[in-house]
Amino acid sequence: MRKKGKLRSWNDQKGFGFIDAGGGSKEVFLHISAFSNRNRRPEVGQYVTYTLSADKQGRPRAANATLPGDRTRVKAKQRGGTSAVIGAGLFLIVVGLSIVLTELPLWVLGLYLAASTFTFIVYAIDKSAAKSGAWRTPESTLHWLSLIGGWPGALVAQKLLRHKSAKQSFRTVFWATVILNCATYAWLLTPTGMAKLQSWNISQGTYMLKWEE
Repeated sequence: MRKKGKLRSWNDQKGFGFIDAGGGSKEVFLHISAFSNRNRRPEVGQYVTYTLSADKQGRPRAANATLPGDRTRVKAKQRGGTSAVIGAGLFLIVVGLSIVLTELPLWVLGLYLAASTFTFIVYAIDKSAAKSGAWRTPESTLHWLSLIGGWPGALVAQKLLRHKSAKQSFRTVFWATVILNCATYAWLLTPTGMAKLQSWNISQGTYMLKWEE
């Protein structure tokens, strides 16, 4: 059964606060991860609707929390998650078609797939760390992973795991890495970019031959 209470305190930097459950009940701990919609930040005095659960020590903890007017936003976020998966998949399909129709090496697609898979895993680990209070992955590391080609996996993780999807400063840098990576990919399809790739492949092949000798 869902309950409703007023947010008595909130530390936005740390992402947690306490709900006054009323009726002499214990305060209910509320973490930002309990919200389905993280595009809004809770404020002291707001009413929060939630499902009552408990932590490992049996203390009351809020889950599936929503702020007034969040229901339609949650549905929009679910559609956004599907769009993220489709968008990332379409980009990887474009890379695959480029390999078939041009002289783009196969390892480029392999790099995107490997980087995206690894980045998704890193996001999942970081979200788990955020919930448990363990060591967090630096945001700079997440951005570097996106820049080298892991942004499709990062985009899917942000939407499906609802992680790093609300902090505007992080989102701004993330989309900058996406633009830079896509610009680099587009450059690789130009005659100059293809020539650089071919020269790199030739140099790598020469190095391997010398190493085998």
